[in-house]
Amino acid sequence: MEFLSSLDAIVGKIGAFAWGPPMLILLVGTGCWLTFALRGLQLRKLGHALYLALIKRKEEGDEPGDITHFQALMTALSATVGTGNIAGVATAIAMGGPGALFWMWVTGLVGMATKYAEAVLAVKYRVIDEHGEMSGGPMYYLANGLKMPWLGTIFAVFASVAAFGIGNMVQSNSMADAIEATYAVPHWVTGVVLIGCTAAVVLGGIKKIGKVTGTLVPVMIIFYMGGAMYIILANISGVPAAFALIVEQAFNPTAAVGGFAGAGVMLAIRMGVARGVFSNESGLGSAPIAAAAAQTKSPITQALVSMTQTFIDTLIVCTMTGLVLILTGVWSSGANGAELTTIAFSAGMPGGAHVVTIGLVLFAYSTILGWCYYGEKSIEYLFGVKAVLPYRIAFVIFVGVGAVAKLSLVWNISDTLNGLMAIPNLVGLLLLTPVVVSETRKYFADKSDNSAQDSALSKEEQ
Repeated sequence: MEFLSSLDAIVGKIGAFAWGPPMLILLVGTGCWLTFALRGLQLRKLGHALYLALIKRKEEGDEPGDITHFQALMTALSATVGTGNIAGVATAIAMGGPGALFWMWVTGLVGMATKYAEAVLAVKYRVIDEHGEMSGGPMYYLANGLKMPWLGTIFAVFASVAAFGIGNMVQSNSMADAIEATYAVPHWVTGVVLIGCTAAVVLGGIKKIGKVTGTLVPVMIIFYMGGAMYIILANISGVPAAFALIVEQAFNPTAAVGGFAGAGVMLAIRMGVARGVFSNESGLGSAPIAAAAAQTKSPITQALVSMTQTFIDTLIVCTMTGLVLILTGVWSSGANGAELTTIAFSAGMPGGAHVVTIGLVLFAYSTILGWCYYGEKSIEYLFGVKAVLPYRIAFVIFVGVGAVAKLSLVWNISDTLNGLMAIPNLVGLLLLTPVVVSETRKYFADKSDNSAQDSALSKEEQ
């Protein structure tokens, strides 16, 4: 027992570094650098990116890949739209004040450039494995692009182990807690059901995961956003004041009020950036693993789709949670995490607690599906395709373990490894920025030339 306590303390110190100010500065700084290098592409091309992601969805012709653009986006969203959107936003505001939401927006905006660059490299350097499926992500662009396979190995080790915690046991435990609190269902029952539901999907591989997340993720986001929108519309007259409060308190100390102890500007920045990065995972290197499976001939088209993931996660879903907390006035109650969000929804609408509980369950389950794919591709990089099925089986079993286990040490280890994943990934992004810029310029130059040719042909026909 003493050994576990000591180990927990050591892991906690490593975790403090992994998610501390230097790492957060590096994550956001990389996003700022990529925003500069790409000349604000995430803002200039956002409309086109949303069109590719939500309307067009599929390219013309026979593209290599396993799943559609939309399914790749939904698989990545399944892993990122999770408890951070419900509990993480509440924690940021409860500790940093409403101004923390502003810094989440900033993190999301520059994080879109990071997510774009990750996807460009993931598709460009992806390979076809022994089963004829695409494999890609930081481990491949670190090995094949940067020529540093040892750095790719480090990332794969961190990711394959972290998936059992942050993407598995922590999620199933959160689900079991929420279901027991609201519906009095024992943890073990949730664990058994979850084992069956997870096995039915992940044992079928990325094509099955893509099909399920392509249906589940839009439903769960619309369901949760529907509840949030009801509360926002019911308090529509207070929305301008809420936005004004968010912006004002991003730059001015937040005074103590109710159960809120007050917060300085630096705490608002720290909480906003930390929860923003934790929510959208830009720079951690997880999402490009899903992007690499997309059916596309061009890295840029999938990259444009991928960057909408951060936009949807942080600038839409997190914003709506934050507005509910502020409009209902409960943000200063002294509560924190999922409890605070539940109080806000309960105050804002009939049955609000059920919206949060069901939303939390769906978000956590989808995260399990997405992270299983991230983990299996990481283990495949380390040991080959023969290791994938045993990994999936172990992953399914640990979903049940997580539902009934005490997770303080598991959480600390997985949280630490999740943060450490960012280090090799950011090295790759920074050193391969010229590749990202070159691919981007070539793509849009070709599109411009094609448009000019089409225009010329049209005039000749007239």
